[in-house]
Amino acid sequence: MKIAKIDVIEAVVPFDDGSGTPIHTPGQWTTLDMVLVRLETDTGLVGWGECFAYSCRTAVAAAARDMVAPLVQGRELPELPEALTLELQQRLHIFGRYGIAMFAISGFDIALWDLLAQQRGVPLHALLGSARETLTAYASLVRYGDASLVGKHCRDAVREGYRYVKLHEIDPEVIRAGRAACGPRIGISVDVNCAWTPKTAHERLGVLREINAQWVEEPVFPPEDIHNQAALNRDFPVGAGENACTRHEFARMVEAKAVSFAQPSVTKVGGISEFMAAAQVAQAHGIAVMPHSPYFGPGYFATLHVSSVLPGQPLFEHLYVRPQADIAIGGTPLPQDGRVRVPQRVGLGFSLDLQAIEPFRV
Repeated sequence: MKIAKIDVIEAVVPFDDGSGTPIHTPGQWTTLDMVLVRLETDTGLVGWGECFAYSCRTAVAAAARDMVAPLVQGRELPELPEALTLELQQRLHIFGRYGIAMFAISGFDIALWDLLAQQRGVPLHALLGSARETLTAYASLVRYGDASLVGKHCRDAVREGYRYVKLHEIDPEVIRAGRAACGPRIGISVDVNCAWTPKTAHERLGVLREINAQWVEEPVFPPEDIHNQAALNRDFPVGAGENACTRHEFARMVEAKAVSFAQPSVTKVGGISEFMAAAQVAQAHGIAVMPHSPYFGPGYFATLHVSSVLPGQPLFEHLYVRPQADIAIGGTPLPQDGRVRVPQRVGLGFSLDLQAIEPFRV
């Protein structure tokens, strides 16, 4: 079975985050930039993947079309995608091991796994291990920078049945507002997105302890500063990894004891192959895996599959916004009462709804 046709599809889907911010407001995140990979075999099977593309869509699409696709076109579907993915990494390493090139490779790897599972007639998770049927989800709020908005959306999430919430706030009073709105029984984590200096991060630990946060995510810049992350992790649980690519970066993090929660992102780390390898590295060091997954396309479906086979109690990150379109035929499995179902159809369980995405294609 050979890869006979490759399509790289770009789309920009607006979303409503409940802040009242108009779509396309300069400097505000109001759209989901998507780069989807469609692989079709000479037998007619179609596999789907997604490359991370937020704020870098055109560059990622160019890398997918010009760098990765020529190396995949006409190839036999491998027995395991990891072998081809590692070959792609080696052949493209001169363009950088991390970032844009790896985002593009990630989408192809996901699509290859989708094809392999379809060829074998099983859901993708059946190729990876023993799977759960449902996962506990948490509401991952965008950064509002406003205590009243954070309070409103925390209360909404709890009312909808979420038992876990993630804030993306950096101001102590706004963080406290999130805890006050959630009440004492809801699990809260705080993602700083590398906004603090190491000094500020240490000063903020008192606030994080005060609200009983489960972890602080990417507390310092740069994200690869594992020395300062390790120092913080000795005093308070740190989550990190959404900006890390390949198992090797995760090995450095966990060996340095820089994280308590490893957070690989399937559309960035190198696809399902590297996600599972990174997860194994973390597990070998007793580190919990909490995947990063603010997606609504094939990356969302892939994260459900890989999360379902992780040990322990992984939480599924659901970006708490409302996209203008659901691009999946049959609909995306969204959380209900704080839990989300793992797809049971063959492959990823994702097929692109061409009619739904057409108004948003680039």
